[in-house]
Amino acid sequence: MNKLTNCILKKDSSCVPIWFMRQAGRYLPEFRKIRSENKDFIKLCLNSDLSSEITLQPLNRFNLDAAIIFSDILMIPYGLGQSVKFERGKGPILSEFNLDNFLNNKKNNFIKKLNPVYKAINKTKKNLNKTKSLISFVGAPWTLAVYMFGLKKNNNEVDIDKLKKNESDFKVVIDKLNEYLCVHIEKQIAAGADTVQIFDSWAGLIPKQDLHNYCYEPNKKIVQFCKERKIPVICFPKGINKNYLQFAQIVNPNCLSLDYEISPAWAKDNLKNFCLQGGMHPEILFKSKDEIFSEVDRYLNIFKGSPYVFNLGHGLLPETNPNIVNEVIQRVGNFK
Repeated sequence: MNKLTNCILKKDSSCVPIWFMRQAGRYLPEFRKIRSENKDFIKLCLNSDLSSEITLQPLNRFNLDAAIIFSDILMIPYGLGQSVKFERGKGPILSEFNLDNFLNNKKNNFIKKLNPVYKAINKTKKNLNKTKSLISFVGAPWTLAVYMFGLKKNNNEVDIDKLKKNESDFKVVIDKLNEYLCVHIEKQIAAGADTVQIFDSWAGLIPKQDLHNYCYEPNKKIVQFCKERKIPVICFPKGINKNYLQFAQIVNPNCLSLDYEISPAWAKDNLKNFCLQGGMHPEILFKSKDEIFSEVDRYLNIFKGSPYVFNLGHGLLPETNPNIVNEVIQRVGNFK
C-alpha cells in the first residue's frame, strides 16, 4: 500500500502525503506547450498518449505522492452524447440537454467513447513509480447536472426557477448519472487507478433544503459503491461550509477534502473520525515565502497526529510559480 492509500484507508498519521488538485495543468510550461498545439480540450483528454504524458509531468518535476489522471469531469456528459466545448474566458459550453437522448444511452457505447481515458490510466500506471498513487476522479451528479442543464447564472448562484421547472427530469438524471459514474469509476480502477476523488464543485450552490437529495444521497451511493469494492474514496463537497459535518456523517467517505472556506481548526475538532485533505487557499502561493511557509506550517501543526493529506482548498492556479510548488513539497516532506 502506498503512502496516500495508507493514510486514507488505515488512518496512518506517521507522515503527510502530498499532491495537488490541477497539478497537471496550466502553471507548468511543459503543459502549456502541449495545450498550445492541441486547441480542442476534449480531444486532448481523449489522446491517451498525451493525457498520460501530462499526468506524469508534475511527477517528473516534483516529489509528489500521487498522480491524478489528466481528464475532466465533463467527459461524462461527453460520453453520454452531449457536445462539450471549452471557450477561453467562458469555460465549458454544452449543447442543449435532451432527456430522451440521455435515457437512450447504452453502457457499452459510453465505455467505448471513454476508452481512451482508461488507456491513458493504464499507460500512466506502467510508467509511474510503484510507490506513488494514481488517482482517478468523477464529478458528483449535482455538479454534472448543473452543467448539463445549463443551470449556472454565475459563480455564486444557480437558476432556481429553471431547476424547479425541470425538477422531475433533474431527479431522473441525478439517479441515472450515478449508474454511469459507477461504471466510469470501475473502469478507471480496472485500468490501474487506486483511488477515486468525487468533485462536487458546485455543492455550495445547492439550496439548503435540497442538500440531502442533491448532495448527500448521490455522493453516498457512489461512496458505498467504492467501499464495497475497497476503493479508497475522497469527497470534495466544495462550498457547503459547516454542512461538511452532516455530509461526513451521512456520506461517510474514507477522506474529506476541505475547501479554503473551512477553518482547519474547526475541521480538526468536528471531523475527528476522518482522514482530511487540503484546505489551504491556492492564492497563498502568490505571497512571500515567509507567509507561504507560515500558512503551510499552520495546517501541518493543526493536523499533526491526525491522518492528513496536504493539498489545497481548490486547484493550483495558472499563475502559480512551479518553484514555489517545489519548495512547499519539500517543506511538507521535512515536517516532523
